[in-house]
Amino acid sequence: MKVTVDQDACTGSGQCVLIAPGVFDQRDSDGIVVVLHDSPEPGLQEDVREAARICPALAIQLTTP
Repeated sequence: MKVTVDQDACTGSGQCVLIAPGVFDQRDSDGIVVVLHDSPEPGLQEDVREAARICPALAIQLTTP
């Protein structure tokens, strides 16, 4: 799984950080999401899928290599 984020679409709600804090974080300056690990290990992938599903801005994209 490859994780990318459209930072222009992100609204900074932080739901992804709450669900998958090992994969996502937020910039201190504006709350926009940053990806800490763009290829999360298998144990985190279900949380990443949930984060993408509930993102209010649909800013998280998941692809399979």
